[in-house]
Amino acid sequence: MRVFNFSAGPAALPLEVLEQARAELTDWAGTGMSVMEVSHRGTAFTALAQRAEARLRALLAVPAGYRVLFLQGGASTQFAAVPLNLAAQGARADYLNTGLWSSKALEEAGRLAVQVNIAADEAASRYTTVPAPAALRLDPRAAYVHYTPNETIGGVEFPYVPDTGAVPLVADMSSTLLSRPIEVGRYGLIYAGAQKNIGPAGLCLVIVHESLLGRARADIPTMLNYARMAESASMLNTPPTFAWYIADLVFEWIERHGGLSAMGERNRVKAERLYDAIDASGLYRNPVARECRSWMNVPFTLVRPELTAMFLAEAHAAGLTQLEGHRSVGGVRASLYNAVPLAAVQALIEFMREFERRHG
Repeated sequence: MRVFNFSAGPAALPLEVLEQARAELTDWAGTGMSVMEVSHRGTAFTALAQRAEARLRALLAVPAGYRVLFLQGGASTQFAAVPLNLAAQGARADYLNTGLWSSKALEEAGRLAVQVNIAADEAASRYTTVPAPAALRLDPRAAYVHYTPNETIGGVEFPYVPDTGAVPLVADMSSTLLSRPIEVGRYGLIYAGAQKNIGPAGLCLVIVHESLLGRARADIPTMLNYARMAESASMLNTPPTFAWYIADLVFEWIERHGGLSAMGERNRVKAERLYDAIDASGLYRNPVARECRSWMNVPFTLVRPELTAMFLAEAHAAGLTQLEGHRSVGGVRASLYNAVPLAAVQALIEFMREFERRHG
């Protein structure tokens, strides 16, 4: 039986995509082989790679002058790749600290001899807010400004894009990319782990303006060099071919279902309904300031914490799975990525109300 999967990642994939992958698993594109068995440099896979990039560019309306890279590993690898590609040793870089993932990114930059300027730090609110635009302490000499538009663990989301002037803006969009339309031209570099709205874990997308290529340090590892990867069409070595294939199927699925505008509207409705249910409850609480609540990741607690384990166990028995909060914070978290249907959210809300009726 298929369950309703609220995992923060690896996350739910569209059932249509899984069924197509199953049908093609042993004979992909008439090759008589699985896509996992064909050469990444052969004509069949090269055509897939080009098609996937074209679909992604169309979905995001990527302007001219940007390169799209399909890279190995998750977003955490980019915590090192970004400073190694964009900042010389001793250069300054601005970081906005709004939670666990942005803090990990700035710590990695510091280990790589970047002078990290924490241009905003929301520790005082226990990372339940984002900084006001006027509160950003940006350095006009910085090599780049890094921020995390959506903090997956804390459920905090920026309701605006920081204005960094002439300084390139870098965004970890792991939980944001493909959830709604974005204006790519406002960014110097976007990166995103695939395991939220894109495909399986093991793939990372990077969208980088060409003007930022060629700035890498001389001692950068070759496999982290964006310019080298761009020159080789992301095939400097054997790429994660199956993940790339699934990403192409996901891009096609988004196209069939109305593109990013339709995805954004559905995601807005899902999030609003769940937050409304939490706010109307006497048992559940969401700690995040209303103006910066995430559409993608909705954490909440029970005012009687001793009921949390029972809530999770009963939810799992009801087919509502992977609702455990991150190990660092506990509680409950429902991730509402593109492949999570509205029916899943409605089922969760109904379960929450019934649980509260019995235990509230």
